[in-house]
Amino acid sequence: MAEKFAGTWKLVESENFDDYLKEMGVGFAIRQVVSRAKPTITFSVDGDGAVTLKTPRNEVKFRLSEEFEETTADERKTKNVVSLDNGRLVQRQQWDDKETTIEREVVGDKLITKLKMGDVEAVRTFVKEA
Repeated sequence: MAEKFAGTWKLVESENFDDYLKEMGVGFAIRQVVSRAKPTITFSVDGDGAVTLKTPRNEVKFRLSEEFEETTADERKTKNVVSLDNGRLVQRQQWDDKETTIEREVVGDKLITKLKMGDVEAVRTFVKEA
C-alpha cells in the first residue's frame, strides 16, 4: 500500500509552515530559509517492503510500524514510527520531551502533508513529478 507514495514530489503550496517550525523551536534565520524553499521529496519501496524517503538534505529508510532513529536536517536526534492508517502514512516523531505527527496522503496527483505539533498544524501540498 505504501507503493502509491512512490515517486518524486515537488512542493507547490505551504500553509502555516513558519508557525509549525516556530512551535518546534526552529530559529528565525533557519525558518526564513526553509519557508522559502520549494523542495522535492522522493519515496521508493524496495522488494522487501522497506520505504526510503529522500529530501534534499536527508535520506531515511524504514519499515512500516517499526521504530527507527533519524537525525533531521536541523540536527534533532529523533525516534520515529511510520504506520499506514486508512491509506495515509502517519509518522510519529519524538525527541527530548517533544512530539510531532506528520500525515501524508495521496489525493489524485497530489501528496498532502499535514504536520502537527501541539495546537499548530501546517499543510504542505506536493505534486508528482515522476
